[in-house]
Amino acid sequence: MEMNASYTSFVAVGDSFTEGMSDLLPDGSYRGWADLLAGRLAARAPGFRYANLAVRGKLIGQIVDEQVDLAAAMRADVVTLVGGLNDALRPKCDMGRVRGLLEEAVEKLTPSCGQLVLMRSPGRNGPVMERFRPRMEELFSHIDELAARHGALVVDLYGSQVLSDQRMWDVDRLHLTAEGHRRVAEAVWQTLGLGAEHDWQAVLPSAARVRWAARRAGDLRFARQHLGPWIARRVTGRSSGDGLPAKRPELLPYEPPLP
Repeated sequence: MEMNASYTSFVAVGDSFTEGMSDLLPDGSYRGWADLLAGRLAARAPGFRYANLAVRGKLIGQIVDEQVDLAAAMRADVVTLVGGLNDALRPKCDMGRVRGLLEEAVEKLTPSCGQLVLMRSPGRNGPVMERFRPRMEELFSHIDELAARHGALVVDLYGSQVLSDQRMWDVDRLHLTAEGHRRVAEAVWQTLGLGAEHDWQAVLPSAARVRWAARRAGDLRFARQHLGPWIARRVTGRSSGDGLPAKRPELLPYEPPLP
């Protein structure tokens, strides 16, 4: 049932997940769930304003330092905060520090916006997921605690069977496809109390079996094109987001691009 909710402004805070990778548009930019959500909210509210401060590769400390105060100053009706997973996926991670920074972010954002939305991020089935699952679940447990304490909403994407399906993930195995982002937008939409337009958790049809040789060839391409560069950035202390500006740094009226 739809609640009587009205949202006239939205600020998105986070990393590549919120920037919209890998929902690639023809002009080379990324769309993603936050843009999709903004477009749907804009259709309901004349003069709707939207900012997206997310930058790929950002750790939770960088999100707090570079995005949170800006978002708080915008005093939007809705703020989404997704961060900490880049930290948790690193070989060495101080989870106590991550928890503390998330708490700092929530404490700054909660009084400055109408509704704060947090997320339990999705994870792709596979060995990487299994290796880091304990850290991820520690992070998500803390997010649940923060939400309960501060009145934030939580979108549980981690518990979704379909979003763990490997077909929902791009070839880099780190970012959702366009269909994955579409489902996340619907999940946030429903969490905000707006009427469902589709079942974002509907499972995919059974997949055809992929031959062993094809799987191994795919693994080699992934290692060469994505895993190798990712490891090189970790070793050298670089980030894919170094030098990149925020996606949409100002809270301005939003008109979604034509299809």
